[in-house]
Amino acid sequence: MTDFELIPAIDLLGGRCVRLSQGRYDAATVYDDDPGAVARRFRTHPLPRLHVVDLDGAKQGRPCNRDAVRTILAEMKGVPIELGGGIRTQQSIADWIELGIDRVILGTAALRDPELVREAARRFPGRVAVGVDAKQGQVAAEGWLETSDVDVITLARRFEDAGVAALIHTDIARDGMGTGPNLEATAALAEQVSIPVVASGGVGSVQHIRAAAELASRGIAGVIVGRALYDGSIGLAEALEAAACS
Repeated sequence: MTDFELIPAIDLLGGRCVRLSQGRYDAATVYDDDPGAVARRFRTHPLPRLHVVDLDGAKQGRPCNRDAVRTILAEMKGVPIELGGGIRTQQSIADWIELGIDRVILGTAALRDPELVREAARRFPGRVAVGVDAKQGQVAAEGWLETSDVDVITLARRFEDAGVAALIHTDIARDGMGTGPNLEATAALAEQVSIPVVASGGVGSVQHIRAAAELASRGIAGVIVGRALYDGSIGLAEALEAAACS
């Protein structure tokens, strides 16, 4: 991840493409019943990668949206896909990578079982990322339904020498709100580790993307955009241009 990446997101709930507000499952907005159709629309643009989250999986602790993920993979041939949500065993990691997922994202597993992350990173170099999801600076888990007593920097430092490809930092209070990602917290995290850090949660305008890209010198390697692409606040073409030109 040497270049700043603009990464569109598809969140899956019950096989449909949705967005949550602040991680609340009771505040889900359905944007499309066909995730494959969303993938096809995204595929018309030169994407560096696609971010996919199995929300049911994150909540239940096991993969739940396999068919939808397979459909997305079929539509996005040639585009690297990273997937998170309910991936908590070595077998699950191996299964997804064998299916064609480029990079798995481990969140709850990173908090509960750091050695699983280390082993996966050794087994699949460059194909394991850690989700660092924060509520007021503390790491959240179990689909964001629980908050731990571990702070984000402590968690990130556990994997400094593990060969993790990236950290994906989300301030849950910003997620889905369109008020902008917590870039200062993301940059502060990035300055504490040598692992590339991707900002997530809250992008609502092109200005937010430019602001994130301007912090690449502080270690922010990319930004994930979700709701703003679905509600029309940002077009994917202009989002990619803003990331490339900043």
